Amino acid sequence: MANCVLCAADQATSVPLTGTDDAALLCPTCAAGLAGDITAGPRWRCLGDAIWAAEAPTQIAAWRLLKALPGERWAVDLLDTVYLEPEVLTRAEAGLAENPVAGVVHRDSNGVVLQPGDTVVLIKDLPVKGSSMVAKRGTAVRSIRLVFDNADHIEGRVNDQQIVILCQFVKKSS
Repeated sequence: MANCVLCAADQATSVPLTGTDDAALLCPTCAAGLAGDITAGPRWRCLGDAIWAAEAPTQIAAWRLLKALPGERWAVDLLDTVYLEPEVLTRAEAGLAENPVAGVVHRDSNGVVLQPGDTVVLIKDLPVKGSSMVAKRGTAVRSIRLVFDNADHIEGRVNDQQIVILCQFVKKSS
């Protein structure tokens, strides 16, 4: 019997990866996660090993599941450190929806639509909750992530710390 390439569970079947010609051997739980039925929790820690696999379909499946866990700090940190070959990354991104929650549009303080990966500039000094750090006005935040279920929040790194920022306090950098 075949094992899942992500979590090594039994009863894995070949699952086609949308947007590519690839397929991966996945257990029913991992296949459901790729289909959008994913709940955050320690079960997904297996992705920490799977993302470094030598096979592109395994990397693609792990990358997509990690992207579906934006609220998990460890998943965000892992995505920041992982390197996928450009061709593999393009295939992984091909199967993702632009914005999984329909109708959620992120706009900066000037009403400009924000996209994942944009660079924004803070327009106000912002105290960071849970820290003594203050994110200073004029700080550029590169490669932002959108919080897909909340149009008012984005995520980004300031002084090597991942923080949530309200869209009303940023403007898109050109």
